[in-house]
Amino acid sequence: MTDDTKKTDQDKAKTAARPEASARVSPTQPPARQDELSSRPTADAAPEAGMPTGLPSPAEAEPAADQATEVVAQTPVIEEKVKDEVEIQIDLIKDKDWFRRKDAAITLGEMGDPRAIAPLITALRDSEWNVREAAQDALAQIGPPAVDALIKALREYQIRTFVIQVLGKIKDERVLDPLMMQLRNEEFKDVATKALVEVGLPAVERLMAVLNDKDKHVRKHAVIALGEIGISEAVEPLIEATKDEDWTVRLQAIAALDLIGDDRGKPVIKALMKDPDFAVQMRAERIMWDWKKKRKAVGSEEERTGTA
Repeated sequence: MTDDTKKTDQDKAKTAARPEASARVSPTQPPARQDELSSRPTADAAPEAGMPTGLPSPAEAEPAADQATEVVAQTPVIEEKVKDEVEIQIDLIKDKDWFRRKDAAITLGEMGDPRAIAPLITALRDSEWNVREAAQDALAQIGPPAVDALIKALREYQIRTFVIQVLGKIKDERVLDPLMMQLRNEEFKDVATKALVEVGLPAVERLMAVLNDKDKHVRKHAVIALGEIGISEAVEPLIEATKDEDWTVRLQAIAALDLIGDDRGKPVIKALMKDPDFAVQMRAERIMWDWKKKRKAVGSEEERTGTA
């Protein structure tokens, strides 16, 4: 075998060995199998049916949006309530400054809104007398709508005097029975008498009806009230009261007749100058003396007028 032949055989052997070297696998990076490569999904591949994707389909998103809209529609919108002027004044009547409380009470009375009744009754407990006075006047201005609440407030001892005074300023028949009841109360009979005088004519019938009451204090204060109301219809009942068994009633009866000034009362008063009780005698004498002075004064005036 020649040298050229040997060289040719060696080249053939090298050429045959090259494909084997290229087919060798790196020990650190094994080649991927064809079946594994074919089973891997690509980034653009569509998911299989039934597999979750994390996003709702258009058909699912539409009902969810409708439900959200419905929930928003059903949620009540809470609007901040704006206080009107009455509510503002009701707040001010609780202010720390007594002057503001007083002004609020006056304003509420001028408004005449029934919502102010309860706060104004509460203001009758105020530590400042001028606030209490303003509250009384305000309740009297509101008038009949306040009567029921005021009658209930009579149960409260602390403000009973103030309530009685307010009731006397309201011309409403509903105030008569509560005020007449207070004539039987030793502590409040005087203020109740003044209140009945303020009620005036509507109280006359009730007052005349108790002139024969068993309670002498009731009789006496009824006589006082009738005298201060001063109507001529009360003269005859008052003349009868001058015959009362209790001297205090007789004393107040002649004083009432003097206030009314009706001539029918003069003979009765003159007769009581001989009353068994000394106090009644003295009062009758003083009344007669005053009448004589008035007659003299009138006579003197007439003489001066005639001379002129």
